[in-house]
Amino acid sequence: MSNSSGTDAPQPGDSRSAGPTTRVLVVDDEPQIVRALRINLSVRGYEVFTAGNGAAALRVAAEKQPHVVILDLGLPDLDGIEVLAGLRGWTSAPVIVLSARTDSADKVEALDAGADDYVTKPFGMDELLARLRAAVRRGAGAADEAEPVVVTDSFTVDLATKQVTKNGTPVHLTPTEWGMLEMLVRHRGKLVGRKELLREVWGPAYATETHYLRVYLAQLRRKLEDDPAHPRHLLTEPGMGYRFHQ
Repeated sequence: MSNSSGTDAPQPGDSRSAGPTTRVLVVDDEPQIVRALRINLSVRGYEVFTAGNGAAALRVAAEKQPHVVILDLGLPDLDGIEVLAGLRGWTSAPVIVLSARTDSADKVEALDAGADDYVTKPFGMDELLARLRAAVRRGAGAADEAEPVVVTDSFTVDLATKQVTKNGTPVHLTPTEWGMLEMLVRHRGKLVGRKELLREVWGPAYATETHYLRVYLAQLRRKLEDDPAHPRHLLTEPGMGYRFHQ
């Protein structure tokens, strides 16, 4: 990280001030970087939360609902890409990757996984703050994020950890079953068209294979609904698609 004199407190009307309600989660296992970011962000009015590993990052994100995440890829337990995937399961909050990896393939992988920006170490604090302000502006117009844990009378879905429980017991879902459930839960209350669901879960080549949907929805109902023959949560809209009702 390069030196910067950017620790001066913002003056009234200073455009650098984020306001007291902007929450930033800093995920990094280097204490000096965490300290520098905490100081520079706090003095500008950001509310700062920190995590030193991937598991803690997902937990804090679910609890604190940050508006922006600054994420290091080289974490001691999970790869940052895995953390990013966990976040993208339930939140659209901007994620700025902060990494010592400079290879273009790493940057492409992070951006494809859902990162909004990529800053390499060592970095200039002024540049990072500018990118953060841009991310805040982009995120300000986004819709309210879905709660990461969705509870029904029959089962619970944790979008951040990709876990499902029924009566307190974990339910094993195949990757395809999870993909279908996640898509419906993320759009809960809204109709999800058959083609949209097929493209998202199976890929563009399967956009007409509607029998897949019937098979996998029946499997999900058997595993999750109290009365699979009369589902309350995983609903079919005949001729149109499917809807998750909480």
